[in-house]
Amino acid sequence: MTTSPPLRRMFEVSGEEAWYLLGGIAQGRLVYEQRDALAVRPATHVVEYGRLIVRTPAPSAALFGRVGVTHHCDYIHPNTGTGWAVTTAGLAEVITDPDVAAHYRRTLPGWAHGPHDTLLYIHPQSTTGFRFTHSTETGTTSGAARRPQAR
Repeated sequence: MTTSPPLRRMFEVSGEEAWYLLGGIAQGRLVYEQRDALAVRPATHVVEYGRLIVRTPAPSAALFGRVGVTHHCDYIHPNTGTGWAVTTAGLAEVITDPDVAAHYRRTLPGWAHGPHDTLLYIHPQSTTGFRFTHSTETGTTSGAARRPQAR
């Protein structure tokens, strides 16, 4: 007898829970526009004072000024498929203050310092989060038990 894999369910979490999940992990991906295409780069981050501080191997020239970016983090268990995902979108601002930059270079692990080692403040405008769980459904078409029909 073979069993079918358990059904999975995705449900949205509150913004507060999404921030909590984001604060519990340090790795993610930064998505931004570069030369009329989307670029995706690995990133480390920390959540402080309602904003996201990100360190990524991206050219600071592509992110200079206040440009819109998206930061995505997730944890999905490889065997069960359960876990969560959080996406934050907002305006990014390159950290130019040398003292602040030095602090975050010590705080956030990153890549070799150079033109492709950028520190950003992300001022979130939207944060969405989802949890992935196993469904408790039994696979029937309705929740009510079927009665035999009288003849």
